[in-house]
Formats: sequence, structure tokens, C-alpha cells
Amino acid sequence: MLSRKTDDQAHAARTMWNLLHAWWQLMPKDERTLVNADAAIRQARKDIDFLAVLPAQAAQAVLKTYFQAWKNCWEGRADAPNFKGRFRSVMSVDIPQGRDLNITRVHRRWGVVNIPKLGRVRFRWTKDLPVGKGANGDNRITGARLVKDALGWHIAFRVQTLGRKPEPHAGPEVGIDVGVTVPLALSDGTMYDHDEWLTGKEKAKLLRLEQRAAHRKTARKRAERTSGRLRATYDQIAGLRAKAKRRALDWQHQTTAAIARTYGTIVVEALTITNMVKSARGTIEEPGKNVAQKSGLNRAISGEAWGRTVMMLTYKAVQHGGTLHKVPAPNTSRRCSACGFITPGSRQSQAVFVCKNPRCGWSANADHNAARNVLHLYRMGLALIPAAGRAVARRARRVKPATAR
Repeated sequence: MLSRKTDDQAHAARTMWNLLHAWWQLMPKDERTLVNADAAIRQARKDIDFLAVLPAQAAQAVLKTYFQAWKNCWEGRADAPNFKGRFRSVMSVDIPQGRDLNITRVHRRWGVVNIPKLGRVRFRWTKDLPVGKGANGDNRITGARLVKDALGWHIAFRVQTLGRKPEPHAGPEVGIDVGVTVPLALSDGTMYDHDEWLTGKEKAKLLRLEQRAAHRKTARKRAERTSGRLRATYDQIAGLRAKAKRRALDWQHQTTAAIARTYGTIVVEALTITNMVKSARGTIEEPGKNVAQKSGLNRAISGEAWGRTVMMLTYKAVQHGGTLHKVPAPNTSRRCSACGFITPGSRQSQAVFVCKNPRCGWSANADHNAARNVLHLYRMGLALIPAAGRAVARRARRVKPATAR
């Protein structure tokens, strides 16, 4: 019953967003103001009955989020907002007022929170929250957000804390190579690996569910609605995949936090992952080769989520006073990190590198060799300038020096 009521609020919030977007497209430009939009959603809540299940503060949060989306678009940070589909958008409800939550800790692992129009709801207590005596003007809860995924509804609290600027990290420099066989290899020889995200029984269950879903889908007649049993199978598949994603996120958070705490300067490759996972199928005139092997490699690369790992390393390095730099990626896995030469045949496999230069002969793990090359490129001064830095550099070059009078 509680989940059904939360679903109704989320659908009402999505409908409110779509009504705002339709209103925005119909109104003249000079009348697209926050005041007029507020009057429009107030009238909509009176005219459409099911919108009343959404609390008034949550409706105001939808309005502010919509206008912020347009602001982000105008400033070039995001695309223009669009309609939200029923099955393509994430179901969520915003609770903008922290004083309405009334959070109480009832157990070491559980707490109770007050959700408007839902009542008292129990949640899992995973992090310390500034409640009771620990809450003050600098450390307090300013709001929350209910989000639904394949595993159910979850609550995320917005916490305002007074942080201090971290001291510069005095740790060593390190180069990192990302891969499929070894997810993270460091230039000092450290390797970070993980097990499969799903156990053997869970993988077998996922295979059975996918086969069952495929069988029921082929048995369905054309233009026939999806049956309840097929939807239940899809929900079970989504639950297992969500569980795997949650385990992957947990591993990435713990690993990147450990690296950010240990090293002051982190260097990674500037990879274009979208190009790396392109299909090798080719065209009818020029069919591709090793299509199945390339598809398996693409799935492995997507499963490791290298871009998300770099994103986590970026902000966690800043939190600990460190820095993250990117260097060009070409030939980092083919070049010998001992002599600096690229000799054909040195990369013998995904795990072994043996330099074929007669004067060298250095051998090591292939990922360790690539990580050493990544760090060496940074020490040579070949770190790439971020996009914002390049724009500033271009403007600086265009400015002529002032002449003395």
C-alpha cells in the first residue's frame, strides 16, 4: 500500500513536469515567467484530481527543477528539457523542506522519517545524519529525495555541512591503466581486481529468466498487450541487474576512495570510450571481422564503467587535496616503459609484456607497463589541458600585450 501511494506521487510529479513543458511551448516568450508558471501549476492541481496526491512543496520543487533545467541549457551545461516518458524516466519525488522530515533513529541500522502524505516510513540507516543534538546551523538536513529502481524505493537525504578546504596532498604520484582483465593497474605495481558482480546461482537464474522472457515474448500474438507474467519476469531480470550494478558501484567507491587517500597526483588516460565500444559489424559491402569477439569485448568494457571510475577519482582527489590529470592514450600499452621504444610483438597477450628490443628485454605485466607509461607521459609535461582551460588559453593568446607609454 505504501509503495502504491509513492508510485502515485511519482507519476503525479512526472505529469506535472510534462504539463509544465507543454505550457512552456504554448506560452509566448515574454510570458514564460516563474510567477505565471506557479499560477499554472496551482490551477492544474485544482482541475486535475490525481495531481492532488503530490504535496504542494513537491510540486514547487518540480517547478524549480524545470526552470533550472532551462538555465542549464542556456548556459551550455545540458540539453534542452523534454517530455518525460512513463517507462523511460526515473520515478522520483522531491521533499524540499528538511523540517518536515522529523527523522528519528530507532535502531543501529534503522531509522524512521516522516514523508508528506505518506506518514512515518522506516529506512535503512547507512550513514551518520545531523539529527537531534548533532544538528545546527552549519550541519543540518535540508531535504530528501525518493527514488525508485528495480529493487524498490530508496531515500537520499540532502545534508548541508560546513567543510574546510583540504590541505594539499603530500602523497606520491601514480599512473593508472584501466583494463578488462585487470580493472585497475597502478604504476607502483598495485592491482585492483574484483569478483563477478553476480554469483554462479544468480547468473544461472538470470539466464533462466532471460530464456523464459524470450519464450513468452515469441508466444505473444502481434499487437497483444504484454502479459502480467511477462512483466513479472522482466521485473525479476531488472532486479538482478540492479543488484549487480549496486555491487559494482560499491566496489568503485571503495577503490577510488582508497586511491584518493593514498596518492596526491593521479594520472589516467584520456580515453574516448564511445569509439572503443563501436560495433565491428561493418556494412553489406564491407562486412566486419571477428564481430562476436568484438561484441564480447564491448560488453566487458561497458561493464567496467571506466568513465564512472574516472569521474569518482576526479572529485575524490579534490576532496583529499590531490589532483587528477589526463594524458594521451595512444601507444601506452605498446611502448616499453623501460627503454621507451615501440617494438612489434612486445605485447604478447593481455597480461604479458616482453620488450623485443635486443638492448632491453624488460618484461612485466602488460597493465603495469601501461600504467608506468601513463605516469611517464605526465612527468614529461604531456598532460592534457581540460576544455575550460583550453578556452582560457586561447583567449589569453588572442589578447595583445599592452604597450608602455
